Amino acid sequence: MISMAKPLMGEEEKQAVWEVLESGVIAQGPRVKAFEEAFAAMCETRFAIATSSGTTALHVALLAHRIGPGDEVITSPFTFIASANSVVYVGARPVFVDIDPRTFNIDVRQIEAAITPRTKAILPVHLFGLSCDMETIMEIASKYNLAVIEDACQSHGATFKGYKVGSFGTGTFSLYPTKNITSAEGGMITTNEPAIDEACRVIRNHGMRVRYYHDELGYNFRMTDVHAAIGLAQIGKLDRFNAKRRQNAAFYDQNLKGVITPFVPEGYEHVYHQYTVRVPDGKRDALRDYLKSKDIGSEVYYPVPIYRQKLYVNELGYNMQLPETERAAAEVLSLPIHPALTQQDLEAVVSAVNTFMGV
Repeated sequence: MISMAKPLMGEEEKQAVWEVLESGVIAQGPRVKAFEEAFAAMCETRFAIATSSGTTALHVALLAHRIGPGDEVITSPFTFIASANSVVYVGARPVFVDIDPRTFNIDVRQIEAAITPRTKAILPVHLFGLSCDMETIMEIASKYNLAVIEDACQSHGATFKGYKVGSFGTGTFSLYPTKNITSAEGGMITTNEPAIDEACRVIRNHGMRVRYYHDELGYNFRMTDVHAAIGLAQIGKLDRFNAKRRQNAAFYDQNLKGVITPFVPEGYEHVYHQYTVRVPDGKRDALRDYLKSKDIGSEVYYPVPIYRQKLYVNELGYNMQLPETERAAAEVLSLPIHPALTQQDLEAVVSAVNTFMGV
């Protein structure tokens, strides 16, 4: 079976975990601090704050920007639900803007029309490993005095015009096992603002600045040293992992027929967390079934726009349709792209897709 994802763990990760277990310092400790420093260096930011997941990173970042009940946050409807749910967690309302059909990211041309007096932030999602148009987003945010919280949970190491995602506004990352690097479970927040850095550290640790003195409502969203040890071993491999993903993507780009391969604008560096094609003529589900019959994994990210999920329709009162989001949900299919794929694997995927598509 050619799998959709395969975390690459080696002796470095095993030794790092064993050293933590032997040290006796298993909860948040020196490895977390070292991982934060390494992650900040990777993103070229002043600060990084480790959390227990990508979702808690989003949650904490929104709270650190004092976004809450009555506020609105502009974001994408075509992403994993955690992006929007995190807005709901703090009592604010996600405002969905349609996507650019070429990149699957938020269509920056539609953001300004969605701004109201209640808008407090823009939450762009760097989907599948490709940055959003951060130049335009930052210009709009500056014009309307809005916070920018980047959901970079799928885009470790991606760049926009030479700058790393997560370095424009407040960045949030997931370290789930399927991501470009993993800490088994965990998240990270990046920022250049000391006030946001401090707020995130207080919120993730029960509202404490001094042990057992609780200044505000906080949460137990800490990362353990066990997870940080894995992340530290992984972060040194990120460039190599991403290079292999780009190499695999280039092979697909050159050889796949009958499907629409990913678009990468000039000045962007894609890190291919997912290699997502469009399958025209209503053939997506049949192609997926065919790949399964050939023991080739594939996945639909995402079959249902967030505004059509039952929670959003029945509980939150959303009643809308965004045409490009609807079309993408009906056509997208992600193919295996992870660094563990062999040349034989890549050729098998190409052969199966091309055979099914009749080209």
